[in-house]
Amino acid sequence: MNHITVFCGSSAGNEAQYKEQAYQLGKVLAHHNIGLVYGGAGIGLMGAVANGTLENGGTVTGVLPHFLQNKEIAHAGLTELILVDTMHERKQKMNDLSDGVIALPGGYGTLEELFEMLTWAQLSLHEKPIGILNIDGFYDELIAMIDKMVQKGFLNKEYKEMIIVSADIDQLIHEMQHYQVPAEKWAMLKKV
Repeated sequence: MNHITVFCGSSAGNEAQYKEQAYQLGKVLAHHNIGLVYGGAGIGLMGAVANGTLENGGTVTGVLPHFLQNKEIAHAGLTELILVDTMHERKQKMNDLSDGVIALPGGYGTLEELFEMLTWAQLSLHEKPIGILNIDGFYDELIAMIDKMVQKGFLNKEYKEMIIVSADIDQLIHEMQHYQVPAEKWAMLKKV
């Protein structure tokens, strides 16, 4: 993998470990020579992951809509900042530039980005690995909800398994590097 997109909060949350782990993820990406693609902000977890990458010799590409340039406070030290017009263009550009996706803790925007990438994978629009860095069990309830979707017949088990979940950064990166694409969605529709 040459580039990974990271989706995460523009706030830091209320526990120091979120920001610390975001920084560590950036550091690990730099040490693996994996470029970071992210939302372009210099604040919250977004700023932490960018700083972790930049301060350890890595490259960072930020993708930021014009209307968020002041709200999210664009990071001043990026390798490259790409300005786009819409949120959809932002996600499309981030997808175009990356070989995989990792979600860190965040709010509505982070979940929306994660689920759009999962939906695109389910529809065979991309074959990239999608990881969740489950810091301190942040995503446990979401994973339980996804399990419920499988149990109730709304999601094939294979699509739940598209999500690589780990609380350990190195393990997550390793599993993403060895990701195997599940069968095409349309071939499995009859299983639902």
